[in-house]
Amino acid sequence: MSTSASIYSLATEERTRAEASAWTRFSTARDQTEFCIGWLAILCGQIERVSGGVVLLGPDAEGSFSPAAIWPDHSHDLTHLGQAAQRVLTERRGIAVAADGQSSPTRDQPAHVGYPIEVSGVLHGAVVLDIAASTEVALQQALRQIHWASVWLVDRFRQKLLAEHDARSARMAVAMNLVATAMQERRFAPAALAVVNEMASHLGCDRVSAGFEKNGDVVVEAISNTAVFDGRMSLVRLIGEAMEEVIDLDEVLLWPPRAGEEMRAVAHVALASQLNDVAVCSVPLLEDGHPIGVLTLERNAGDAFDDDTVELCKLAGGMLGPILSLKRENERGTLERMRGGLHDGAIMLFGPRHPGVKLLAVLAVSLGTFLSVATGTYRVPARTVVEGAVQRAVVAPFDGHIAQSGVRAGDVVQTGQVLVRLEARDLQLERARLQAEREQSVRKQRQALSTLDRGTLAILAAQIAQSDAQISLLDDKIARATLLAPFDGVVVSGDLSQLLGTPVEQGKLLFQIAPLNAYRVVLEVDERDIARVEPGQAGDLILSGLSSERLPFVVQQITPVASQADGRNFFRVEAHLQTSVDRLRPGMEGVGKITVGQNKLLWIWTHSLSDWLSTWAWKEMP
Repeated sequence: MSTSASIYSLATEERTRAEASAWTRFSTARDQTEFCIGWLAILCGQIERVSGGVVLLGPDAEGSFSPAAIWPDHSHDLTHLGQAAQRVLTERRGIAVAADGQSSPTRDQPAHVGYPIEVSGVLHGAVVLDIAASTEVALQQALRQIHWASVWLVDRFRQKLLAEHDARSARMAVAMNLVATAMQERRFAPAALAVVNEMASHLGCDRVSAGFEKNGDVVVEAISNTAVFDGRMSLVRLIGEAMEEVIDLDEVLLWPPRAGEEMRAVAHVALASQLNDVAVCSVPLLEDGHPIGVLTLERNAGDAFDDDTVELCKLAGGMLGPILSLKRENERGTLERMRGGLHDGAIMLFGPRHPGVKLLAVLAVSLGTFLSVATGTYRVPARTVVEGAVQRAVVAPFDGHIAQSGVRAGDVVQTGQVLVRLEARDLQLERARLQAEREQSVRKQRQALSTLDRGTLAILAAQIAQSDAQISLLDDKIARATLLAPFDGVVVSGDLSQLLGTPVEQGKLLFQIAPLNAYRVVLEVDERDIARVEPGQAGDLILSGLSSERLPFVVQQITPVASQADGRNFFRVEAHLQTSVDRLRPGMEGVGKITVGQNKLLWIWTHSLSDWLSTWAWKEMP
């Protein structure tokens, strides 16, 4: 019994020491790996019959999870827990499965118990334990213990996320301060100098330089605490060569490099060697994702640039790039901007990138070549109106009142159809009065004839003739009180249906009538094209109301006087339609095109612009 008690006592002491060591490592952990090792050791010590355990954390850049802690030690083979770990990460829930991974654990089978580590819905890893044969109650108790214990890991991840958020906020605050510094200066050079001075002061750098790409090279534009410097200085040359490496590689370059990274920046090594720098960091100034300049930070003493400082510099480079570039662009002259644009275009066309621009350039050259070789029909466009070949005016024959109107604009009329009737009652009364006076004169003539009074007979004969003339005139007016259509046609203008009873004056236009089978086309040809139009040329017309039909015409006459409308000058060109269309009506509008002849397609599409440029040059030249 004493031997058994001694063995038990030794086992208890060993377990107590292991537990104390785990708690010590857990409470004084300096990094995440140490924390997970201590945490897993404590957890496995609190759960009975645990033969092994693993903590998986991730995901990494490739989306995989790797072991952060293995119990009892890293030499312990726990690859048999992989299937259970995969299931926990996939299903994202606690599981308890038999060792074969396919069935529920039984009393006489070892089991694998796993639980995911999630923070705010984001999966950060999993815990999987290998437990010897146990009851279902014991396995459920183990799951509960893992769940409660996982709070420590969740809290650790929350603290890490909070620290990262605080670090990002601090970096953003510094970057915004740099942006504000750049915005305070109106001109480019003072703004760049203010930015590098601020960065040197805030980041503890001995020198901060800013350079911008120009014609394939990097020109150093500002050096901290240096108002004036010569670009031919050895210092400026070394900094410029280091900046060109950043532009060429399009990435952040550090000296000394991070652990495990290969040093590819030869110019940075030369810069640090010549200027006795202990650390150099160069980040690109970005605009639309492309490097346009470089910020180079140097320290002659102290520590190398840590990850937070590098991230801050990258953030500053992305935010300052567009601002400094805009200030620099605003100070460039017209010729310099044109030269820069041509240079950028040449790089895009003949450089290694921008395949879409090269494809568009090839298509443009091919299209230009085709247009300069191929010919086509040149046609002069013009706004077009259809008019009747003859337009007959119907006017009031005398002063009177409208009694009846049977048509309005747009109506088709036949020859002899009543258009309008004027009130003739006054004329008829006047005629009756004159007729009575004539009869009186006739009776007096008979009496004078019976007495052979020659003088009276002559006077009465004259009065009767006067009465006959007046009656004849009234008969003619009465006959013309009813106005008839002179021919078959369409009423172009006039609507008296709402003017019944109103007075009209002699000669007032009442209607205009155009024939249905005789039309002419009037084209408004712009003054820039009139020199190319001649009588006898053919063309085609499409009317807005008959857009499905193309009507051919021939030019007959060109009016030599220009007219103005809608801010342009045009000439009136009359043409004759070659076909008749039943639905054609006077007043219809559309677009007509006069066929002038054959010419190069390039000239057809560009002659208007070239003519305008020629006129503008003539006006502006002295």
